[in-house]
Amino acid sequence: MLKMAIITGFLSRTTDRFHEYNTPLSLEKKFALMTEIDGYDGVEIVFPYEVNDADATRNALAAHNLNVAAVNVNVKAEPVFRNGGLTSTDAAIRNQAVDLICRAKDFAADIGADKVTCCPLGDGYEFAFQYDYAAAWKHLVDALAKADDHNRTMPLFIEYKPSETRGRCFVDTAAKTLCLLHDIQPRNMGVTIDFGHSIYGNENPAEAVAMLAGSRYPYYIHVNDNDGKWDWDYFCGTKHFLDYVEFLYYLKKYDYTDYFTSDTSPTRWDIKGTFQANSRLTNKIWNLLDTIDLSALENRMARGDYLKTWQFIERHIFGLK
Repeated sequence: MLKMAIITGFLSRTTDRFHEYNTPLSLEKKFALMTEIDGYDGVEIVFPYEVNDADATRNALAAHNLNVAAVNVNVKAEPVFRNGGLTSTDAAIRNQAVDLICRAKDFAADIGADKVTCCPLGDGYEFAFQYDYAAAWKHLVDALAKADDHNRTMPLFIEYKPSETRGRCFVDTAAKTLCLLHDIQPRNMGVTIDFGHSIYGNENPAEAVAMLAGSRYPYYIHVNDNDGKWDWDYFCGTKHFLDYVEFLYYLKKYDYTDYFTSDTSPTRWDIKGTFQANSRLTNKIWNLLDTIDLSALENRMARGDYLKTWQFIERHIFGLK
């Protein structure tokens, strides 16, 4: 089976603008619930709001036989970051954001994690003439370069997203994230690809994987789905099934072996059932790809006759024989 993980905040109470879903759980109870969900042995945990005590976290992980897919550092929740953390016009605030990432890297090292992931959602804008874009980009580059320079053995992955909490995030596409890393020239950084962020940002997630696979930077995967209009965090395959198949095809093609982490919100649906659906479908598609003559598929793609390619898809992916 594939290595599957869950962002553990989704195992507890979540909210939107109007409703609360599910009940709040302690970290211990979230980890206990993890053991009841088939197909998972990994967690992505949020520093510093969900976890901040390395000893307690290590003990809880060991008690439930769980691995850490990533430590997610939250640089948006503090009131001081409302107008941006890494891109704030105030150097003291930028330093606070960098310090938070550095602390997360140290925490990750202390608990035996192999990466930190950060989605700088507070860094962006809403209106024309709101920011000096060049200055904001320079602040972003300089801040993340400092974070990269701290505890160099701990990789820092940057997750891009088109919007939220800002109307438009500065780091909003895979290509722009690669530009950011090119400007930083980091020693140990990578990119987190969230399937849903890519979809509603009008990217092709499979193309994003191919682009990153051709770079020198590692990548880490979040899985979910949405309607292309907003980041609803639905479970996999419910809106973009064939796109998800293509996404997994390219991950298999480029020998991805890290965790598939469910960034999925089980609002109105059973928590266990939602995450089991992600694992079940992802593994079934991955295994299906092992039974398909992928060289035959690639030959059809190379010939440029999509009608022939579509016939192959009908028969071998949809099972319409």
